[in-house]
Amino acid sequence: MTDRPSPSMRDDYRAFRTITTRWMDNDLYGHMNNVVHYSLFDTAVNGWLIEEGVLDIHRGAQIGLVVETGCRYFAEMGFPDVVTAGIRVARLGSSSVRYEVGLFRNEESTAAAEGFFVHVYVDRQTRKPIPLEAPLRSALERIVS
Repeated sequence: MTDRPSPSMRDDYRAFRTITTRWMDNDLYGHMNNVVHYSLFDTAVNGWLIEEGVLDIHRGAQIGLVVETGCRYFAEMGFPDVVTAGIRVARLGSSSVRYEVGLFRNEESTAAAEGFFVHVYVDRQTRKPIPLEAPLRSALERIVS
């Protein structure tokens, strides 16, 4: 008997972004290298935040710093797959957020990989934690699971 969790389904996520894989994402074994998964998590979440208008990567006073990450791999992906990243918020604190991201290969309904990362939102200049700005909090509340 195993304690390994089962992969999530697409319906378990609240927001989605589609990301096309690249030739360079494959490793010598012919599948997506594990480090690419982390890049996809970051791309999906930050892309969603930018699209929602709550992250200004160049001039925003508040930025998110990653303080913890993790990933579980369930199935292979690789170029030329199209990946849909499902995004949800598992925990919403006063200055921190735990994002969970499921990576779905092509049209599959079961996650090929699932990861998480924790952002602590800080003042861009001082790098000291500050409360989430109201528009950011509002956007995140919509995808809390």
